[in-house]
Amino acid sequence: MDNHSYNFPSDCTPLTNCKSARKPVGSTVVNMGNTGKNPPRDYLVWSLCNTLYVNFCCLGFMALIYSIKARDQKTQGNLQLAQECSDKAKWYNILAAGWNLLIPLLAIVLLVLLLVHLGSSQGSFDFLGEDGLQNFLKLFSW
Repeated sequence: MDNHSYNFPSDCTPLTNCKSARKPVGSTVVNMGNTGKNPPRDYLVWSLCNTLYVNFCCLGFMALIYSIKARDQKTQGNLQLAQECSDKAKWYNILAAGWNLLIPLLAIVLLVLLLVHLGSSQGSFDFLGEDGLQNFLKLFSW
């Protein structure tokens, strides 16, 4: 392809119309719908994380189902049903995240209590012998 220098009239530029040949008629308005209200969120990434991690009582899986339903309804334009599914997905995600944090915390607390009990049993690592179980249960009594 040859490199040529192009000469354009002073009032015309490439990919536009010449100013002298055509005058603008008016403006074009594009209606984008109701921009005042944000569409509902679907919480899909949060649901995927809760589904893959622990997933106690299938709460993360239920959140994933409602997240997908919310996304489908949002793309179909049914914003009211999308909002309902979004709310359910959010609460299932909150419950799943709570359980996902509670179970490891309980395991850590029980491990610490066990180590404290074994450390206070005067060198004896016999957990069930010599009132070991009763001493361990005393840790839970107020």
